[in-house]
Amino acid sequence: MSQLTEYTLEIYKTDRRTKEGRRLYSKKDFSPVTKAYIEAVAASIRRDGFIVEVFETFVTRTNVVGGREFQERYDTPYFCSPSSESYWSM
Repeated sequence: MSQLTEYTLEIYKTDRRTKEGRRLYSKKDFSPVTKAYIEAVAASIRRDGFIVEVFETFVTRTNVVGGREFQERYDTPYFCSPSSESYWSM
C-alpha cells in the first residue's frame, strides 16, 4: 500500500529577464496523495512547457530549546523556525 503524503508543487515559467532565468508562476498544495499521483500531475504540467519542482509540504525538525521534534512547512524562513537559534534570540 502506498503512503499518503501532502505535497506542494512550485510551478515556474522561463523568464530571461530574471537573474535565475525563471519566475514563480504558482504554488499548488495537494492533500494527502501518493507519490505516483503527484509525479503524474507534475509530468502533465511539464508537457505544457513549465518547470515543476515537487516538495513534501511538511518536514520534521527538532526544537533547539526543548529538543522535541515538530513539523513545519518546507518553505518556512530559517529565522522564523523554532529549530534555529536566531528564532529564540529575539
